[in-house]
Amino acid sequence: MLETDVLIAGAGPAGLLLAAELALAGVRTTIVERHPERPPYCRGFNLNSRALDLLARRGLADGLVAEGHRVPHAPVTGLPGPLLLDGAATDHPFSLGIPQTRVEEVLEARALELGAEIRRGHELLSFTQDDSGVTASLHNGLSIRARYLAGCDGGRSTVRKQAGIGFPGVSARWFALLADVECELPYGPSAGPDGRTVFVIPRPGYVRIVVREDEPPSDKDTPVTLDLVQAQVDAVLGRHVPLRAPRWLSRFGDAARLASSYRSGRVLLAGDAAHIHPPAGAIGVNVALDDAFNLGWKLAATVRGTAPSGLLDTYHAERHAAGERILANTRAQVAVEEAGDEPWADLLRRVAAHPAGNRALAEIITGLDARYETGEHPWLGRLAPDVPLTVSGQPTHLAALLHSGRPVLVDLAGAFGGRSAGVEVVAASSGLDIGAVLLRPDGHVAWVTEGTDDAGLAEALRRWVGDVPVPASA
Repeated sequence: MLETDVLIAGAGPAGLLLAAELALAGVRTTIVERHPERPPYCRGFNLNSRALDLLARRGLADGLVAEGHRVPHAPVTGLPGPLLLDGAATDHPFSLGIPQTRVEEVLEARALELGAEIRRGHELLSFTQDDSGVTASLHNGLSIRARYLAGCDGGRSTVRKQAGIGFPGVSARWFALLADVECELPYGPSAGPDGRTVFVIPRPGYVRIVVREDEPPSDKDTPVTLDLVQAQVDAVLGRHVPLRAPRWLSRFGDAARLASSYRSGRVLLAGDAAHIHPPAGAIGVNVALDDAFNLGWKLAATVRGTAPSGLLDTYHAERHAAGERILANTRAQVAVEEAGDEPWADLLRRVAAHPAGNRALAEIITGLDARYETGEHPWLGRLAPDVPLTVSGQPTHLAALLHSGRPVLVDLAGAFGGRSAGVEVVAASSGLDIGAVLLRPDGHVAWVTEGTDDAGLAEALRRWVGDVPVPASA
């Protein structure tokens, strides 16, 4: 029987980033993926501002940004104009056009470099769990014993089903066909005589066509064929436009479901295994990365035995609430699109046209509004901005202090000296009106003071780092 600390089912964005985060912390990590190689098609082409901000906390954003195409707004469904990101609470005020396959390549290279093991062509069939761990059985007869199991295996997650975790929500009311093909249709929506549309999205060397089916299929798992897509496109447009050279054919609907719990004992869920939703806002891969980034450091500390009591449970508390917001806003976008000239929908469009409303909706749709706890200071619970700092006389940025994946107490007032158990104290200077800030490994602010008062710091350290002594005030 093989042994590892954490077994991850699924080598998509969530699984790969989670593996990298665990390996960064020195946790033995194994991914099993049923596909023998990465699929040749690409599911998505968008990293949003929130995902880029998180990846920057590990030094992974700049390379991707250099490769991708910047768009100064957030993808949105149902609104007539873009949601501009200028002025939004982000270090990356743009969406990045980049293939999901390329993002996965970068994350896989990172995970392997740090020592994670990836076993492709290995499908998890079942598992049992006990007080000390999980024993998983694979399709090839192998068994793997792990202290924890993370299900990052998609919307039809075997891990979620085997764990008995509920998946409540709403079933799809409609389905759309997706086809990566070559054709002569112009980019954007092409309307037919009855107002229905075929939407065409440019891709390198081909286009992606999205068209709704007239009726929900009797079996949503029925394979999509080029003939089926061709017939639907012709029916919508009222004319024949030849589709050629199919690369990928698929179907999706507007189902929205959220796992009743992101944790069951030693089993955890992330990405599509924890939530499915309409594709509005191109949010899928970004939410998966957000889940993995939140879970990684908490699970690593738990495995190492350094986690404070209840730390792992905060994963469900924080990301389940985020999942509820994602389902709400993606369903709302679809509702606005379908509402036509309804007064309430027109009112929302008017709000989006106002600069303040535009910015607020952009932050909601991209998850930039994520705040895991509230308090008087506007930074508390938020992802700290990547402000410029000077450390040991050298210019740097706040995000660089988090590349190691450890919590950091940034001392901007010269009031906290040296180190304390579990957290590094970095003396820095900046133009900020802040005395010190305690950063969780994911960059979210756990504690902040505007002066030299350390009230609340000991509690924050015990809650997020462990029962450690507070650095002595100077």
